[in-house]
Amino acid sequence: MTTTGTTTDDDERPVALSEPVDDPFTTLPDLTPLRDAARAGDWPATQAFFTALASTENPVENPVENSAEKVSFASAQLAGLDGVETYLERAAAEHPADPLPRTLLAERYIRIGWAIRSRYRAEHVSRDQFEQFHDWLRRAERLLIDVCAEQPDNPAAWTARLLTARGLQLGQTEARRRYDRLSAHHPHHFRAQSQLLQQMCPKWSGSWEAAHAFAQECVAAAPAGAHAGVVVAEAHIEHWADLDGVEQRTYMRSVSVRDELRAAARESVLHPDYAPGWSWITADSAFALAFSIGGHFADAAAHFVSLEDRVTEYQWQYLPGWKAAFVKYRKSALATL
Repeated sequence: MTTTGTTTDDDERPVALSEPVDDPFTTLPDLTPLRDAARAGDWPATQAFFTALASTENPVENPVENSAEKVSFASAQLAGLDGVETYLERAAAEHPADPLPRTLLAERYIRIGWAIRSRYRAEHVSRDQFEQFHDWLRRAERLLIDVCAEQPDNPAAWTARLLTARGLQLGQTEARRRYDRLSAHHPHHFRAQSQLLQQMCPKWSGSWEAAHAFAQECVAAAPAGAHAGVVVAEAHIEHWADLDGVEQRTYMRSVSVRDELRAAARESVLHPDYAPGWSWITADSAFALAFSIGGHFADAAAHFVSLEDRVTEYQWQYLPGWKAAFVKYRKSALATL
């Protein structure tokens, strides 16, 4: 990979910066056993991976590094691997009393459906795409209804049902009901907060008032050092992406947005109590992007220093040629140090 710049570690030794890497199985080595199990179609190894996560003694009071967050995060990453539905379907058939293979299979079905639908707005999605999309989501929903009845505290299943609620257009009230069922057992669950935020955006029949209010609600309710502050950054990124022309160019540059981002970063990834879990790359990626598109490069610098070459495409995909944009913005941010 091409070297594009340097930063320093705690010993002030130069650290080479290369092209951004967005593969979670590369940037988060702890996930390697899950990837290997999936590639081998090895259900016992997959089950052992999730069993180990669920049994980890991490108190709920730790808002970042708890087992529910890890299980939900890992479920989403597994769902992104092509072809895993084959061995997950087999596992679900062979272990009908076990909710885990059904939960993971539902996550995969959802990912397949969304890939068919694409990221485009509804007016650019064909009727055939919508029919296939809804068919995959209904398959997932049927699995998840049973799982949530059997395990009302299942974080991955309830979070997945936020995606099916959105895709099947079940409405704001139903989506919020599902989120509340999850948060009753797992408050401040970042992946669920991020998914409900999408539901509250105007593109899914919400409003910017509701989206920003929810983001602030998450921060106000969460302990300092939780990922909830990232939802504020994601809300502003979504708002910015929905604008055109002069409004888009000026939105992130406003002092009010900059100050909200600063406050959210201080309460989350920059807080002394922040203990990076598996979502830390997503978190710093969001703040790095939000500050950069606003031209607040000094604020973005700390997040780029943390990320080095790592990034999540999830937020950055709004920029054409996003990897080149990441390198460009990183260079500008690090030049402020």
